Amino acid sequence: MSKFKITTTKTSQAPAAIGPYSQACSFGGLTFVSGQLGLVPETGLLVSDDVVDQSHQALLNLKAIASAERLLMTDIVKLTLYLVDLSDFKRVNDVLSQTLLEPYPARATVGVAALPMGAKIEIDAIIANTHG
Repeated sequence: MSKFKITTTKTSQAPAAIGPYSQACSFGGLTFVSGQLGLVPETGLLVSDDVVDQSHQALLNLKAIASAERLLMTDIVKLTLYLVDLSDFKRVNDVLSQTLLEPYPARATVGVAALPMGAKIEIDAIIANTHG
């Protein structure tokens, strides 16, 4: 039997899950945040059709989930970006460089055919609990 327990996160400060999954699951000092779209938590709708706006909102949603677990954006060890249009890479990279601080997390970017709700970007994360 494992000494670690799996816990889940649920906060109204980020959009509710739109399927059978949790906003995040924590296990063994790591929090795995489900993919965040640029949805406004209060409405459940995309913030706009612009990938920059959606990126900012997805990061705000990720931050809200991290905060619910008393974690910081600087605790992120891995990000995965899912982009419908890889030509948006530079614009999204600019948003990330304005939002994240060094040391930057490891990152992967994946081009996808489509995302739920017509989103242009989805961001998931692995966050380390460095605060005990």
